[in-house]
Amino acid sequence: MELLHYLETGLEGVVSIGKLCLEAISVFCVLFGILKTAQLGIHLSRFQDDTFPFIQLRLRFGVWLALALEFQLGADILATTITPTTSALVRLGAIAVIRTFLNYFLNQELEKEFKLRQKSGELNALFKEEVRD
Repeated sequence: MELLHYLETGLEGVVSIGKLCLEAISVFCVLFGILKTAQLGIHLSRFQDDTFPFIQLRLRFGVWLALALEFQLGADILATTITPTTSALVRLGAIAVIRTFLNYFLNQELEKEFKLRQKSGELNALFKEEVRD
């Protein structure tokens, strides 16, 4: 019986450390995402005239936020395995729903942006062929 108590205590410690690590990674993802988005904004503002690259910046930061949410979800799953209270389960469900919707809409925007760039590349290729002829 004492061995079981020590194992439970040890598992709680491992889960606490794992949860802390996952939450720290999540924070670093958000901070790194802010840094990378700012760098992209500065870079694009040098080369674009009048248009603000809102969509590109939003997509860049959205990817980092989605990654941070993945780590937060992992941390919440770990916490829920030790103390599965009703409030913890509701929080876990809410985070899972938010993450799913964020990823869905982010993927929709990424696909749309990719198709626009692909069409733009095709148009540029056609334009270059017409200029050569």
